[in-house]
Amino acid sequence: MSSTTLPSGTSVYVAETAGASRGLVIVPDIGSLRPLFTELCDRLAAEHGWSVACFDSWPDRSEATLEERLAAAGSLDDARVMADAAAAADLLAVEPVAVMGFCQGGMFSLKAAASGRFDRAVSFYGMVRLPEEWVSETMAEPLEVLAGAEAAPILMIVGTEDPWVPAADADALEAIGAEVVRYEGADHGFVHDADRPAHRAADAEDAWRRVGEFLAVLG
Repeated sequence: MSSTTLPSGTSVYVAETAGASRGLVIVPDIGSLRPLFTELCDRLAAEHGWSVACFDSWPDRSEATLEERLAAAGSLDDARVMADAAAAADLLAVEPVAVMGFCQGGMFSLKAAASGRFDRAVSFYGMVRLPEEWVSETMAEPLEVLAGAEAAPILMIVGTEDPWVPAADADALEAIGAEVVRYEGADHGFVHDADRPAHRAADAEDAWRRVGEFLAVLG
């Protein structure tokens, strides 16, 4: 387990497994790389025999508050995030490599599914359509990115009460071939952080089981 940097200078945490069955790159939520995600890398590597990396999606802005990040999300650059995701995949030195993201990172994982670098993509409640205030020249609409490429298989985990992923958006993603698993009554962020009021332990356990089965398929 180690912290290092990508060629871009972006920080990345890597949990390597000898003889790993696959690689996994995690794109964190808007709070970016922190102990919650380094511990997740360690856990997934230990439980599944994967090599796992998670990189900082807000390099050079680690001191920004949540409110500042929400306001500045449109300033993020798809090209930079996709390049860092691909570099993190290369760092793992194993094939195939999947991508997984949470919230804002789940939105990026949808776009990464169309990059040609990843064999599978998991999106935990990632935005299928950009919030109006995030629309910019550097941030493409996820559905448009997916429509313009032959995307890797996608698993979307979402709650039916998630304001960031309305039912119509989940339906639109399903209509283009993604597997969408809906959890009745669950709000945004109900899986990956047990400290959140929205956390639902039983649903989270089921979601992780589905992810394990989805990523057990290689190629």
